[in-house]
Amino acid sequence: MKGAFKLAKHKVDITGINTNNIKVLTQEEMNDLFIRYRNGDNKAKEELINGNLKLVLSIIRRFQNKVDNLDDLFQVGVIGLIKAIENFDLSYGLKLSTYACPLIIGEVKRSIRDNTAFRVSRSVKDLAYQIIKYKDDYLTKNGINPTNQEIAKALNIEEYQIAYAIDSLKDPMSIFEPIYNDGGDTIYLQDQIADKKDSEIDKDMLISLRKALNKIKERERSILINRFIIGKTQMEIAESLNISQAQVSRIEKSAIDNVKRLIK
Repeated sequence: MKGAFKLAKHKVDITGINTNNIKVLTQEEMNDLFIRYRNGDNKAKEELINGNLKLVLSIIRRFQNKVDNLDDLFQVGVIGLIKAIENFDLSYGLKLSTYACPLIIGEVKRSIRDNTAFRVSRSVKDLAYQIIKYKDDYLTKNGINPTNQEIAKALNIEEYQIAYAIDSLKDPMSIFEPIYNDGGDTIYLQDQIADKKDSEIDKDMLISLRKALNKIKERERSILINRFIIGKTQMEIAESLNISQAQVSRIEKSAIDNVKRLIK
């Protein structure tokens, strides 16, 4: 893809070109380009990318209040688009935009998370190691654990700093961590921290989708989660499962078909 990308707060430009003038491909043009691309025409791939840049732009605008540099985020979104184009199959019976959106959003969210995730200062972690060492030495010498008051006095710190420092060593919890299961549908952490303001979500559809995912084969469910939620490519999944990319593609298609059938 040629050209550097320049983004301002309300306007997005590709060097010298107003993105309002970027061609939006028709479905017929899209199908023709995919056929050409599958036959080895890399120019068709470039046309597919350029013809779907507005999809990337529409997605990253939703995150403009979370980052300082939309330019970098746009580049990340384009990576998601490229992954979608490389793995898309017309036999899915989906529009490219439907297939690509989760991958683009996944790349964007991962970039935001990796670059703005909470980072604990070195001094806090050093304090945590001092606390652990003090507790170990105290236990060895006295046979019991010291109280927080004793630790704070020995290290010349406030008691509240103890818990804060120790917590800094804990790994972050995955939003897909199951937190409750009464024998029915599992409740995940993401269910409890979801943005309730998003009125566009069809809750009935989400419930149906979750039930459908729980009914399909475990490998099918795993591949769908890795592809559309985590954003992995078919090749990445194939390597982790020690199977071929073609097998992943077949399982993915079967899983999508099964989910569609169960939702109807």
